[in-house]
Amino acid sequence: MDNRTFLPVKSDVIFRLFFADEKNIEFLISFLKSVLRLPEDDYHEIEIADPHLLREFKGDKLAVIDVKLYTKTRKVIHIEIQLKVTPELEKRIILYDAKLITEQIGSGDDYDLIKKVVSIIITDENLIPCNPRYHHRFTFYDPEAGVEFSDILEIHTLELRKIPDGTDGTELYDWAKFIAAETEEELTMIAEKNSQVGKAVVKLRELSADQRARDLYERREKARRDQVASERWAIKQRMFEVAQDMVANGEPIEKIERYTGLTCGEIESLSV
Repeated sequence: MDNRTFLPVKSDVIFRLFFADEKNIEFLISFLKSVLRLPEDDYHEIEIADPHLLREFKGDKLAVIDVKLYTKTRKVIHIEIQLKVTPELEKRIILYDAKLITEQIGSGDDYDLIKKVVSIIITDENLIPCNPRYHHRFTFYDPEAGVEFSDILEIHTLELRKIPDGTDGTELYDWAKFIAAETEEELTMIAEKNSQVGKAVVKLRELSADQRARDLYERREKARRDQVASERWAIKQRMFEVAQDMVANGEPIEKIERYTGLTCGEIESLSV
């Protein structure tokens, strides 16, 4: 059981409980303003929507995103937090965004009904290792000509591990530190520096005291740990299979150890 005094916002279930709660709409808007460049009027009516994406055909996988919302002008904003960066993450995000575009119109509708889709992807591992910036904004843009093809799709990335120790003076820095916080001391420091984020810290402590929220968090953590254990077991089994083939081919134990990561005893047991 996790006995921490607060639940981490970078857990997807806690992120959803906090930012997708109508009672915390002021914090959601403040966070959005720190990331995006939308007209001020867009934030006047924020509608938090069903996070499930529509199936395009029978048997299509039902996708679920962390937070989905509409602005006053019906722009679609998709927020997703990922603790682990997987090789397919970029393609999956593009697929989800494509669905968020195509689900806006039917077969007889005009294309001018399509509204802008904006994604905010928050990761706890480095997604773009070639650049030290913790926030990136991607669009359909020709960098050589300096021309934007379309603003229909915009993807923002926020990499928590790249947040510098010292503030850069932006609201985004304070919200990023709030999301990334792992200790009570970090939360307290953020609350002292930014009054709006400080109010969010108070709300997070209230959420953390809720037994239902703690139960949901614990179940999510158990599922994550089980998945990690399952993946490690599958890798180990694969290495046993590789080692078995190498033993059968007469490869020396030292080479098999280096190649598979198995111990000498594990390898020797394969030849018994």
